[in-house]
Amino acid sequence: MKKLNVLLVCGSGASSGFMATNMRKAAVARGLDVDIKARSESEIENYIEDIDVLMVGPHLAYILDEVEEYTGGLDVKVILMNPDYYSTLNGDKAIDHLLSEME
Repeated sequence: MKKLNVLLVCGSGASSGFMATNMRKAAVARGLDVDIKARSESEIENYIEDIDVLMVGPHLAYILDEVEEYTGGLDVKVILMNPDYYSTLNGDKAIDHLLSEME
């Protein structure tokens, strides 16, 4: 698998920061080459051309239409994170979800 560049977004960037840290640990434990950044939703445009995957916090489902405008024509996979692992910041389950979406 090639290196994956992943951007996590939540409202302010705080919870996604913790999630990104936990996902990085989970990815390293599995020997995956994944670069995971966390930013606030307002910064998506700045990063959209450099990423393969955009993972969106479950409480931001309403921005998915906007995100489609940013990703128009780009090969970016958009994944809405599940509340079950997002609420517990479970990096392992988030990586599972990411990998299942990439297959």
